[in-house]
Amino acid sequence: MFIKLKGKDLMIAQVYVDDIVFGSTAESLKNEFIKFMEVEFVMSMISQLNNYFLGLQDKQLADSFFLSQTKYAQNMVEKFGLRDSKGVRTPLGQQDKLSKDDDGKTVDQKLYKSIIGSLLYLTVSRPDISFSVGVCARFQSTPKESHLKAAKRILKYVKGIEELGLWYSNRSDLDLIGFTDSDWAGCYDDRKSTTIGCFYIGDNIVSWSSKKQNSIALSTAEAEYIAAGSCCAQLLWIRQMLHDYGIGHDSFTLFCDNTSAINISKNPVQHGRTKHIDIRYHFIRDLVENEVCDLKHIGTNDQKADILTKALHADRFEKLQRDLGICSRSP
Repeated sequence: MFIKLKGKDLMIAQVYVDDIVFGSTAESLKNEFIKFMEVEFVMSMISQLNNYFLGLQDKQLADSFFLSQTKYAQNMVEKFGLRDSKGVRTPLGQQDKLSKDDDGKTVDQKLYKSIIGSLLYLTVSRPDISFSVGVCARFQSTPKESHLKAAKRILKYVKGIEELGLWYSNRSDLDLIGFTDSDWAGCYDDRKSTTIGCFYIGDNIVSWSSKKQNSIALSTAEAEYIAAGSCCAQLLWIRQMLHDYGIGHDSFTLFCDNTSAINISKNPVQHGRTKHIDIRYHFIRDLVENEVCDLKHIGTNDQKADILTKALHADRFEKLQRDLGICSRSP
């Protein structure tokens, strides 16, 4: 990451392998960076970078910022021929239990991968579809009719609400907060759990994830404990990035709805309940002991990460959607 400060203005360019994202609080600094890149690199590369940078629609208002991919979502629904289809209220039905479905009819792999790839790009501004897209993405090697039906349901959900995006308020504080959750043995094929996390700076969500764990958890507490450890690692990374931006944080708060996982993090004794857990997850104990991480209990009804955990009833889903800051216009 490269940072340039000029008075009160900030210019940031972040590079990862062959990808780059840049932005600035001042239009002049951004244009200066583009001109510099045009001198150092061929024009086609600058065109790609600028297109990526402008790929997200942004509306700058007096005290807020709205981020959406409306045009992209509309084109995607049109591309896959679902413009005239009937919309649905949730991206994944509660009755949909996706598995490998070995006896199901195989569908066009190229079409299925194209749908999943398009949806994955949309998750940049739509955390409400992250869980369902992640589940469907597991079956790209041998997609069946049941998988294609589920993927098309996500497109039907997107249809009609393409304008949804993330609302960011400039008036929010800068406290670093995370919500961690897990669905124990949620994968029907290998019984592995999923680590879920959503991370906030003040009231604004800045990162989220829904990822299947590498090993099988033997209990709900273990799955939640592993998820909490992974979320702590993400919060540490965000804290370091904020430090690079000149925003210091000594500690952060992580909310978990499992009291057993919280108790394990505060217990320095390796007893029978935790001795089989990979040692790499126990670093959370040091963070709690050193007061870097304040691990707090939160009720299930207030758990914002629940939307990334499983298929939900429409009313519950829409409430959590609003809690994440997903909307179509100013709240």
